[in-house]
Amino acid sequence: MKHPVALLAAVLLATGTGLTTAAPASAADCPSGNFCVWTEANFGGQRMNASGDDEWWESWIADADSSWANHGISGPGVKDHVQVHEDAVQWPSTGGDMTICLRPGDEVGYNATANDRGDSHTWAMGC
Repeated sequence: MKHPVALLAAVLLATGTGLTTAAPASAADCPSGNFCVWTEANFGGQRMNASGDDEWWESWIADADSSWANHGISGPGVKDHVQVHEDAVQWPSTGGDMTICLRPGDEVGYNATANDRGDSHTWAMGC
């Protein structure tokens, strides 16, 4: 067989598999190591970002959250999931119901259940 690469390319193209592998582009403009939340769907409007817990969001973003991204750093023993809560996380409150939870790398352009309900967030080991 003279052209094994050409044959492999033909087989991959016939099955709908491409030869190139590109890193997925991030849809959300959120700094590395941060959790970000936007006032509008699909990462539009004003953005808040935080690298740590925020137990009481500012009034302009509280109950005005419509899209979310977790660009946190992962590793053994690292809290890398983000839990968004419907209330402030201040004693004696634990933040009330969780409106949405994002795993590392999650980007959510809109979620009808969580929309306009967040008041705080905490980094956690899981959802």
